[in-house]
Amino acid sequence: MAYLIREQGQKVYYEDYGSGDKAVVLIHGWGMGVRTWDYTLPALAAAGHRVVLIDHRGCGRSDKDFNDMSISSIAGDVCALVDELQLTGVVLNGWSLGGAVAVAAADSLGERCMGVALTCAATPVYLQKDDFPHGGTEEAMAQTVAGLNADRVNFLMGLSQGVCATEVGATVEQWMWEIFMEASPLAVATIAELGPLDQREMLAGLTVPIVSFVGAKDGVVDPEICRSVSTFNSSATVVEFESSGHAPFIDEAARYNSELLEFLSNCG
Repeated sequence: MAYLIREQGQKVYYEDYGSGDKAVVLIHGWGMGVRTWDYTLPALAAAGHRVVLIDHRGCGRSDKDFNDMSISSIAGDVCALVDELQLTGVVLNGWSLGGAVAVAAADSLGERCMGVALTCAATPVYLQKDDFPHGGTEEAMAQTVAGLNADRVNFLMGLSQGVCATEVGATVEQWMWEIFMEASPLAVATIAELGPLDQREMLAGLTVPIVSFVGAKDGVVDPEICRSVSTFNSSATVVEFESSGHAPFIDEAARYNSELLEFLSNCG
């Protein structure tokens, strides 16, 4: 197992497949882990891409007792890993909250970022604002945080059952729940950061190819948030997955992999 050493010697887990100085970096959603990319990794590797996967601090096999589990700190881990692996170019693919991480990391990496894929991403804004009508409400976010704190086990089981829009079966739902349960209960601090999140200016400043993958039946991130990406960056394209919920890489895996590979062919 490979670890990136961070502050106070704490460790962030990662996996690195393939070789070369360029890579696709897969960044999972809140509370999840690298295994959620198991439907995607083989296709990327078979196509000859170097693929790097990272567990958020507090999640998966990363240390659970980080004092700082903010979106910016996770983005800092991504950038530090790019440095550690001496990568000269990366395409970042962020799912859900990982999309916000990807945008922040892309902003910091500058020319070393060759493209950004946003998969049902909670960016540029997750909750409704006076000038942004999409997404949830502060009240709904407060209920989510309260639900996690009150009964994390059952809350995460319900979330696992609502990730996909197609019939994936109890085994896949159980698999997702088990990944969720590896995360620290204190990782709730990360999801709470989605409340004030506003990356519109940051997103607009990116000068690389961007694709926003939209699950038309997404019940976790308002699809209109994902569609709005092209409003804030003229380089962005939007790809709809009509039968998908929050995880098109599971709901429509073959098409998702095809669309992702097509996007990668246009990056750098």
